[in-house]
Amino acid sequence: MVNSRGGRELSSLVEMGLAGKMEGCWACCSSCLFVLAEPRRRTQSMSLGGERPHRGNVNSPRAFTMLRHDGLCKSEEYLDLRREKIEFGVDDDAVYAKFLSHRSCYDLIPTSSKLVVFDTQLLVKKAFYALVYNGVRAAPLWDSQKHEFVGMLTISDFISILHKYYKSPLVKMDELEEHKIDTWREELKAQLKSFVWIAPDDSLVDAVKTLVQNRVHRLPILDPINGNVLYILTHKRILRFLYLYIYELPRPSYMNKTLEELKIGTYDNIETATPGTTLIVALNQFVTRRISALPIVDPQGKLINIYAKFDVINLAAEKTYNNLDITIEQALKHRQNFEGVTKCSTTETLSAVMDRIVQAEVHRLVIVDPEGRVKGVVSLSDILAFLVLRPLNQPSLSTSSAD
Repeated sequence: MVNSRGGRELSSLVEMGLAGKMEGCWACCSSCLFVLAEPRRRTQSMSLGGERPHRGNVNSPRAFTMLRHDGLCKSEEYLDLRREKIEFGVDDDAVYAKFLSHRSCYDLIPTSSKLVVFDTQLLVKKAFYALVYNGVRAAPLWDSQKHEFVGMLTISDFISILHKYYKSPLVKMDELEEHKIDTWREELKAQLKSFVWIAPDDSLVDAVKTLVQNRVHRLPILDPINGNVLYILTHKRILRFLYLYIYELPRPSYMNKTLEELKIGTYDNIETATPGTTLIVALNQFVTRRISALPIVDPQGKLINIYAKFDVINLAAEKTYNNLDITIEQALKHRQNFEGVTKCSTTETLSAVMDRIVQAEVHRLVIVDPEGRVKGVVSLSDILAFLVLRPLNQPSLSTSSAD
């Protein structure tokens, strides 16, 4: 299967037995479908003169670095915002919502990308190994009997399986070793969310609304013609796209106000852990509180580290998930390239917070007081909900920790 508008249909690949032919993937079998990198084809309506948009000048060097690495590009048709039929008022609260309403999800699909798709007949263990092997955090699930996508497999599913079936280091989790994805989904039928997706021509405002109100972190973009998944859209990519134009758009006065003044973030009942907290206790906190990260604090409540859902996938990578009685401190010894917890204070402006969360490429900032004690969390979802949904009077079901 390929990631382009001219690609063959997924169902045809399954029926022809062409799935899972990725050289060197030790984790997969014929039920693992790979969507490999291929340049996407832009139509004439999406660029000038039918040519692919080229990179223009970007005001911020940091934004340019982000643009170059992420495949986000600014074409001439976007550079001159005066050509757009967008009317910005003086100190317009809805300036970012208006801008994103004139941008489609297609604009955020990179020129090339990797996408992994799993058939529901694949073993759960192999599916999570494949996520690790391919460096992705989630994969759409294809039901070859129904010939349709039925959901997403994410790290949250891996955590739920461990939480449900772990007994002790001496008891093997046969369910993880032997269950197929379909079997696992059947057992959790009452808890499963419906498959949420969006079309490439839908606006980015629609994308933000769908992500925030459905409390999901990943939104598949489906081609309405052939049903192929073109890309997985996230809060992070939308905010980074907006950040590319932040210096070219009118600046609302609220960007100079503090988090405390704007009441952005979550401050009540913040779950924390200590270095001595066991992994099974941390997983229980993830599942029961529906949070995506645990700030790690010392005896004085000062922030010293963070344990996120993404760190749990290391258990699959290292095949150490049969012992969840080890501490977070022991588990984090295997984490690589960690540059410390990204944090902020309630007295910092929204502009400063947005700069930091985008440049640090993280999903959340931990809010601390002057002594370094944890006071709250502000997430990508919180920021997008404030910038985009609030001015449109759209309801937000988001919390900083929701997954």
